[in-house]
Amino acid sequence: MTTYFIRRFLLMIPTLIGVTIVAFLITRIVPGGPIEREIMRIRQAAVSGEGGPAAGTNIDDPTSDIPPAAIAELEKEYGFDKPWYIAYFRWLKKVALFDLGESYYYKEPVGDMIIERFPVSLVFGLTGFVLSYLVCIPLGILKALRHGTLFDFVSSAIVFIGYSIPGWAMGALLLLLLSSGRFFEIFPAGEIKTKSYDKLPAVIQKLEPRDEVSDEFGTFEWEKMSPFSKVVDRAYHMALPVFCYMLGGFATLTVLTKNSLMENMGQDYVRTAFAKGLAPRRVIFLHTLRNSLIPIATGLGHALGLLMAGSYLIEWIFNIDGLGYFGFTAILQRDYMVVLGVLVVNTVLMLVGNIFSDMLYALIDPRIRFE
Repeated sequence: MTTYFIRRFLLMIPTLIGVTIVAFLITRIVPGGPIEREIMRIRQAAVSGEGGPAAGTNIDDPTSDIPPAAIAELEKEYGFDKPWYIAYFRWLKKVALFDLGESYYYKEPVGDMIIERFPVSLVFGLTGFVLSYLVCIPLGILKALRHGTLFDFVSSAIVFIGYSIPGWAMGALLLLLLSSGRFFEIFPAGEIKTKSYDKLPAVIQKLEPRDEVSDEFGTFEWEKMSPFSKVVDRAYHMALPVFCYMLGGFATLTVLTKNSLMENMGQDYVRTAFAKGLAPRRVIFLHTLRNSLIPIATGLGHALGLLMAGSYLIEWIFNIDGLGYFGFTAILQRDYMVVLGVLVVNTVLMLVGNIFSDMLYALIDPRIRFE
């Protein structure tokens, strides 16, 4: 089995290369890249300075009034002066040395900016992941024990309605209903700079009264707050985005728990335990539930990838300066070094998470042997 996992780790290399080649080619094909954006910025500056477009300017060709030498200099600066395969292998060599390049827009090392924002996404993703397990497993158990009842039907309808709505769409809806002030103003909105504290919940006001709150999911003068006040304040600011993070796997985890428990309750060893006169609670929670949680526990390996999954639009909706928001804005800004850097991090997390999931499966279930 050790050989199998060694092969799996080695296969990460060609998989990562294949993913990054496709992404790198897309950055070279799509219009509106960093060179075009820089040329348009130069032209706009020239037009605004002269009061009108330069003579002979072709609106359909943004390079018509730019000297070829200047264009060549821009191509060299942004790494577009070489064929794509040479540029790719130069970039890949840097990645192998843990150098993700420099951002076109921020002019800073991409790796440093990812490290700075990764803890933000980690907190939100991990919180949503843990809460999903804490809510979905008891709910799935209860649905299995009450299969076919009104509670089962109603809870299934609610779960699948929530599952059918993307997390980012639910986030926009929640902001409109609970943060915009049109209906209610209970939770903070991402773009709010200052806000009267008397509009916040009473429990927050009693903890640390102050005049303003920040727009970064925390209160001003955070260091001066007591530990309990920090927990309540952070929970208040994280409530809506964490709920949106939970939506993605909520229905899957609940139904998986229910179906796995019902399947094991029909096994011979469960009927034998009942025939021996064991208490139903003991049979279900001590014997059946342990085996039912095997496929659920192996999902913990995917936590590494799930931390980032769906975070792009959710972080953008709530204005969370995490890795997802960073990657999404980089796409809009055509900051290809950042786009590729975030892609590398997310791909590695997904691949490692899949391998870790297989390890957990083999560790928890002794019947599984990978060869």
